[in-house]
Amino acid sequence: MKSMMLDCETIGLENPLVYDLGCYPIDGKGEQIGGSTNHVIYETFYERQDQMKSAYYANKLPQYRDDIWDGVREVMNFLETRQRIVQQMKDEGITTVCAHNARFDIRALNYTISTLTNGRIKYFFPYGTEVWDTYKMARQVLGKMPTYRKFCEENGYMTKHKTPRPRYTAEIIYRFITKDNDFIEAHTGLKDVEIESQIFGYLMRQHKACDRVLYHAPRA
Repeated sequence: MKSMMLDCETIGLENPLVYDLGCYPIDGKGEQIGGSTNHVIYETFYERQDQMKSAYYANKLPQYRDDIWDGVREVMNFLETRQRIVQQMKDEGITTVCAHNARFDIRALNYTISTLTNGRIKYFFPYGTEVWDTYKMARQVLGKMPTYRKFCEENGYMTKHKTPRPRYTAEIIYRFITKDNDFIEAHTGLKDVEIESQIFGYLMRQHKACDRVLYHAPRA
């Protein structure tokens, strides 16, 4: 069982455009089993600089520029990034992708590719790609664990509903599984992939029944 674990950073919430995309293949234990992508998207990062200044994590822009200068991140246009990832999946026989709150990441990838191609390409991943969601998995697995609820109650990680419920952000879950309550999520593509892969592995090791699948990608 192999999947492409991914994470996007974007500008905009209603119409999100991807400026940072990280991913790599994982096995059923959440271990990396192939080469990684760590791309800054040229069309968003450089051609929409006014919007980038208002990005939620705009304070990280100097870090991105330093990383690009140092060769830690590669700047690439979005179509080439898509081509590389799709080809890697084809070469390695990967037909599933996974993310935490995958609905947002897939929506962002689809909106970006559609916008940049003027609607010529509507979907980032090929037809039949299965989408897994660790957020969905966590609600099913951790939601039944008294220890997780207690952890959230003790640390103020409950929702503000009339009947509060545990929250399932990647940062909170990672704090729970590592017992490191000082952990701060990087909110950069590849770094977040690393922690979300560990979350996936942890959830799989619980051997609890859960539905990983969010949906299949439509035909492009």
